[in-house]
Amino acid sequence: MNRKGHFLIVLLAFSGVQCGRDEAPPVGEKHVHSGSSPATNVVQLPAAAQELAGIEVQQAKSRECKSVLKAMGKMLAPPPQTAIVAHAFPARVARIHVKIGDRVEKDQPLVTLESYEVGTAKTDFYKAIADCELAKVTFDREKRLLETGIGVKKNFLAAEGQYKIAEANREAAHKKLHVLGFTEEQVQEVIDTHQISPTITLYAPIAGKVISHVAVLGDLVDESTEILTIIDPTMLWVDAEIYEKDIAKIRIGQDVKVRVPAYPGEEFPGKVIYIGDVVAEATRTITVRAEVANDDCRLKPGMFADVDIFLNGNRKMLVVPAAAILEESHKEGHRKIVFVKEKDHFVCREIETGAPEGDCRQITKGLKAGEEVVVSGNHQLMSKLKEEILHQAHDMH
Repeated sequence: MNRKGHFLIVLLAFSGVQCGRDEAPPVGEKHVHSGSSPATNVVQLPAAAQELAGIEVQQAKSRECKSVLKAMGKMLAPPPQTAIVAHAFPARVARIHVKIGDRVEKDQPLVTLESYEVGTAKTDFYKAIADCELAKVTFDREKRLLETGIGVKKNFLAAEGQYKIAEANREAAHKKLHVLGFTEEQVQEVIDTHQISPTITLYAPIAGKVISHVAVLGDLVDESTEILTIIDPTMLWVDAEIYEKDIAKIRIGQDVKVRVPAYPGEEFPGKVIYIGDVVAEATRTITVRAEVANDDCRLKPGMFADVDIFLNGNRKMLVVPAAAILEESHKEGHRKIVFVKEKDHFVCREIETGAPEGDCRQITKGLKAGEEVVVSGNHQLMSKLKEEILHQAHDMH
């Protein structure tokens, strides 16, 4: 292999920053390889260069922090805030009042349908009203005759029976209109106008946003057609899966913080409202549900989320300023690193973090209390470290 090819292989081998991992080494320990080559996670920088780069350090300190349980979750639209608009009988779409994406208020008209069943039901209702009125007239007459001693009790009882049957038929016809989707106000309008029309307008059962819409003018729909779906997205659920061993730590009302990939660095607060009763056999997890306010509607049902559940009680945790932590991509994903000052040099250290704590971050692995981490100028140190890695790759030839 020629020199150029050899150099390319070495360069690829050093393309990721090699930072210290696992437990923090004792302060002052030299980070060197087993050979004579200098370590690839150490940056030597003269005092003048440090001042020019604006290097500032702060000590990692322990303080009382909230205990946090991390979990993966998924955003959901709560069923009580979801409505499917359909019709109980076959019909033809006569008019469309809204489109997908529209915000609607409760009782706002959505779609008007023409249905043979609607026309028949209205006709039956009018007939039932007329039969009931006639039966009442007959009943009242027989009652007056019986009270004056002229009438026959047999005729009175027959009239009374006919009147009760007519009332029952009217009530059944009335209820059928409700089954078809008519509100009480619409039924009263039918009574007042005396118009037999096969049309019915479907109204929004809740306020929200139209998220699906299959109505096409002139198209036929039936009882299986979900014509529209409306959700109220101002309050969503997030279902998180908690391992069986952690169930005892969860309580209704605990605070949660939700993060989604769409809005990096942002957190959405919520509260635990439900703890499942069944452990999933395959994963040995249980569902914990939190309610999350979504007034600006930026969160969407179906989004995956990282969920921090704040447990009851505090404990001592090591924290560093958020500015001290850098994120780096590598072949295994992402990792978080800090630069630790040790005597006259800086060591790149890989760490693991917990929940945010104000402007700081909890450190669960990789640092010890009292170690000094770079909070300003760490990007310059990273650039210097990568530059030294490239020089080392070149020197290996």
